[in-house]
Amino acid sequence: MDRERSDPIPVVGPSVGVDLGLTSFAVLSDGTALKSPRSLERSLRRLRRLSQAHSRKQKGSQNRHKSALLLARLHRRIRNQRRDFLHKATTELAKTKSVIVIEDLNVRGMIRNRHLARHIADAGWSEFRRMLCYKTLWYGSTLVVAPRFFASSKTCSACGAKKDDLDLSERVYRCQGCGHVMDRDLNAARNLAALAL
Repeated sequence: MDRERSDPIPVVGPSVGVDLGLTSFAVLSDGTALKSPRSLERSLRRLRRLSQAHSRKQKGSQNRHKSALLLARLHRRIRNQRRDFLHKATTELAKTKSVIVIEDLNVRGMIRNRHLARHIADAGWSEFRRMLCYKTLWYGSTLVVAPRFFASSKTCSACGAKKDDLDLSERVYRCQGCGHVMDRDLNAARNLAALAL
């Protein structure tokens, strides 16, 4: 059922850059880190056990039907946990921040990395962006999407110097130009926040 919403009152609050990651779900430019619920990872052992038990049941049997329901219920629980976290995070951001700057991530391409695919899919980055798109319209804030090839992680948030290479294993950003040292994700989030200006 469609419901009409009145025009929102613009949010009066700070602008924020949001750097999405895997160690923390997101790091905000104000230093806040959103911890990921890791719904799939926490339930993976039970999910594997139920899947294995389901595959051993005789096709067409009542026991197979029961195990299919158990498996479906666990999948729904994982989905609901992820969705609940995303709803709470996006609502909080849209209601309290006037401008939210996020990266235009190529999630489909990143999922091709078989070492990180499950963790990226579990995080729900695309759903996070989708929710932010409509919630910023609902609550009167503005969503800015940084260009896909904006080097938020490789650029120093203090002096603007840019590194040529930055490995994923480097969790601390060290600027060769000004000697600035900062957490890599926080540095990226501050570079994104600068785009709001």
